[in-house]
Amino acid sequence: MIGNGLAISAHGLTKNYGKLTAVDHVDMSVPRGSVFGLLGPNGAGKTTIIKVLTGLSPITEGTASVAGYDVVRDPMEVKQRVGWVAAEVILDDDLSGWENLWLQAQLQRLGDWKGRAEQLLQYFELTDRKKDKVGTYSTGMRKKMEIALALLHQPEVIFMDEPTIGLDPNVRRMLWGLITGVNKEFGVTVFLTSHYIEEADALCDHVAIMDLGKFVATGTPSELKNRVKEDFIEFETSESMTAEKLQAVPGVSSVRSQGNTWIVRVSSAEEVLPNLLRALKTEGIHRINVEKPSLESVFIDITGKRIEQAGSEVQDYRKFYMSVRRARQ
Repeated sequence: MIGNGLAISAHGLTKNYGKLTAVDHVDMSVPRGSVFGLLGPNGAGKTTIIKVLTGLSPITEGTASVAGYDVVRDPMEVKQRVGWVAAEVILDDDLSGWENLWLQAQLQRLGDWKGRAEQLLQYFELTDRKKDKVGTYSTGMRKKMEIALALLHQPEVIFMDEPTIGLDPNVRRMLWGLITGVNKEFGVTVFLTSHYIEEADALCDHVAIMDLGKFVATGTPSELKNRVKEDFIEFETSESMTAEKLQAVPGVSSVRSQGNTWIVRVSSAEEVLPNLLRALKTEGIHRINVEKPSLESVFIDITGKRIEQAGSEVQDYRKFYMSVRRARQ
């Protein structure tokens, strides 16, 4: 057992799928009892990191430890100490809430589990519905049950892979409260992946921004936002435009383009925007957006793209290998 005060530690962590590098020499240190957020677009390698850290996929290169145990040397020790809330639904709709907990206990070979199950049902306000089939639960109740299953064996670390994807804003906010509560009430370290900027900012003590398999920035949300002292103006235009023309506008420090979309870094959006509009033919502008310092602006500053734009251009490794498996059948 590794006693370094860290819930998760990795050095040079790399995962290759053939010629594809899904995770590229990543280093990380996650303190015990913290909420760590991994922020990045689809296909950045976030789910792959969870798979290698939990021993579900072998590490190609580098080292990693979770809950004090080496992932390669002691994979079963790691698996006994981690929980996982996947993006996909893992509940059996034909079973009751209590039966889903029973099934989870059998899969993990838990002996004395009923007291813990009752505690979790009470905490998540599901006691009155424990005999009802999960298929009758609301979306919020289903998410609560998924987290209860992940906590049943009292893990030290819980991995949450895009837990709020596809949820409406109200349910997403409710789940934010649950994640914070689980961290504080049960003292469990939370490793959260997301491509929602506001989610990482609201929930996480520390954030790593990931793109193309690499960590491109790490720190607290405040530290990351302090890296960017300027604003960004993004606009789409049908007008023929050059970087030189935009850079000639007072207050513009840098210019990046993606087709007809331009991202301009400026000293102050309030001061520069009027000058920028005067330099453009406003009838040719289809869309304009101002980005003040945020985790989104950090990603733009480093990559030149928004997170959703980056995700649309990156191969999603899960979909790629799913298509390969189908082709082999």
